[in-house]
Amino acid sequence: MTVFRDFNFKLLVVEKLMYWDETLTPAFSLRDHMRTHGVDDLDAYVEDKDLAYTVLDEPRAYFQALEIPAELLATVEELTSDGGHQVFHECAPVWDGEDDLFDVHSLDDLDLLPNLKLFTGARELEYMLPGSLEILAARGIESR
Repeated sequence: MTVFRDFNFKLLVVEKLMYWDETLTPAFSLRDHMRTHGVDDLDAYVEDKDLAYTVLDEPRAYFQALEIPAELLATVEELTSDGGHQVFHECAPVWDGEDDLFDVHSLDDLDLLPNLKLFTGARELEYMLPGSLEILAARGIESR
């Protein structure tokens, strides 16, 4: 079983595999998931529960429990850090990208991506995690 130490780093990997490459299936849809639990208006649900700038429990549980096989992790050659990722909006549907909700706090999970060659958005990552550019460079990972 593959265990990620940093939930937000895992979300970057999920974005790549589930929403970009479409190799980690099925793609999670919070709206569909909530409909099956009787919530037809997700925006009203989020507003009524005052959950606008938080990761909802349902997607957190889903993505934390999500198993990503090592052979699929080995296909990841590029990761991108970007506030517009679909996975972030599946977790926090009205999130505006103006806070640190999805900041990466550790690069320990790089060990899970043996073929990672490029990290796009690395300057943003450096703001989140000072020293990250040096960590990437030491592993031979190009940063943009």
